[in-house]
Amino acid sequence: MAYDEGLAERIRDVLSNHCQFEEKLMFGGICFMVNGHMCAGVVSDTLMARVGPEQYSEALKKKHARKMNFTGRPLKGMVYVEVAGIRASKALTQWILLCLEFVSTLPPKK
Repeated sequence: MAYDEGLAERIRDVLSNHCQFEEKLMFGGICFMVNGHMCAGVVSDTLMARVGPEQYSEALKKKHARKMNFTGRPLKGMVYVEVAGIRASKALTQWILLCLEFVSTLPPKK
């Protein structure tokens, strides 16, 4: 499955201002890994945001966010954000910072 390379580039720009990261092809798209943990990604033209279990309910209340149900069941702590919710640079940055906030609580993987 193809993914929106333009969105991936925008995510790279945000992450590069805040941390070191790696990229992996996963979920039929691309994922951005921070300290070995999946932080965010792109599937088709949709942002995959790893917000964590504590921020999950609040994240789902945001406009254009929905449950990530890649496996047919919702993945708690992960949401999809539609194009309209990340069109503005400020909105995308806020989502990525929310992801980084959660991932920074996890111990680095070796």
